[in-house]
Amino acid sequence: MASPSGSSTQHDSTTSTDDPRPVPAWGPASGVGSLPGTDPAEAVRLVVGELPGFAHLPELPARGAGADITGRTAALLVDLAVDLTPAGWRLVPRPGRDLQRAQEFLARDLDALHDVAGDWTGPFKVQAAGPWTLAAMLERTRGDRAVVDPGARRDLAQSLAEGLRAHVAEVSARLPGAAVVVQVDEPSLPAVLQGALPTASGFGKLPAVEEPVATEELTRFLDVLDHPVVVHCCARQVPLALLRSAGADAVGFDLGLVTDLDAVGSAVDEGTHLFLGVVPGTDAVLPAPKVTATRLQQWWGRLGFPAEQLHAAVTLTPTCGLAGASPAHARAAMAHVREAAKYLLPD
Repeated sequence: MASPSGSSTQHDSTTSTDDPRPVPAWGPASGVGSLPGTDPAEAVRLVVGELPGFAHLPELPARGAGADITGRTAALLVDLAVDLTPAGWRLVPRPGRDLQRAQEFLARDLDALHDVAGDWTGPFKVQAAGPWTLAAMLERTRGDRAVVDPGARRDLAQSLAEGLRAHVAEVSARLPGAAVVVQVDEPSLPAVLQGALPTASGFGKLPAVEEPVATEELTRFLDVLDHPVVVHCCARQVPLALLRSAGADAVGFDLGLVTDLDAVGSAVDEGTHLFLGVVPGTDAVLPAPKVTATRLQQWWGRLGFPAEQLHAAVTLTPTCGLAGASPAHARAAMAHVREAAKYLLPD
């Protein structure tokens, strides 16, 4: 295998002539997105304190409907509306109170971000559900999932891309010194490809989407985002080749769930940065950070790459969001990935 591309170590915002997105700026350790608690200012203080090299905008689903991943992402949609029903979030003709609540949560988070971290410099990450996962989570008015309708998928993807660009602009305005990275969460993509999503009745499965179709639609979505993109999937059977082909600058996954070293090696060969989930997202006894670093070095050695390039090729994270963890574990998990990353630096 070839050595990983050096582009992952750059921390400027120059634009390549071949790609409209800026050169990625990655940090050594970051979070996935969600945290326990309900206070956005406290959450921002926690993240920037524990992850000073690569913080992110926290998500706080404990606040209730509208702060969950579906409602939060729906708050970004342009010219599309959703509402909450007993069966979940549904596309509707006009916005209502549920969507307004989601938008208000997001506005409060941005205000807290400016108040607490307005002088931030360096890489900073925002997160949203990706187009396939959003289409899998939202129902159309007739009750089936939007993912079964190519027209609905197209409209959702276009609306979300436009909304994400506006969201990044708002974050950049509040953090002028930040190099903003967009994380696209696609935990439902493996189920979409395998035909494993249940129907509205729960008695059947929706038909699988062919991989070329999934790749084409995700490529079209990523192409219009004008910032570096990491696609994160903490499910089993992460389609690394598909994500790479679609144009992801980085891929994130639970290191314990990905066993296809050839697929990982191919991604590294092509210069794709890795966000490695190495700490449980729920309460657990954590090893010493040096133990985690040693495990990663051994794993990297099995891939066949030079040891001194590991630190530049990866960003360490928890395996998934931390919303289900205790506040103590959430803090410990972020501190753990920060400290473990230090042991990856060459002697």
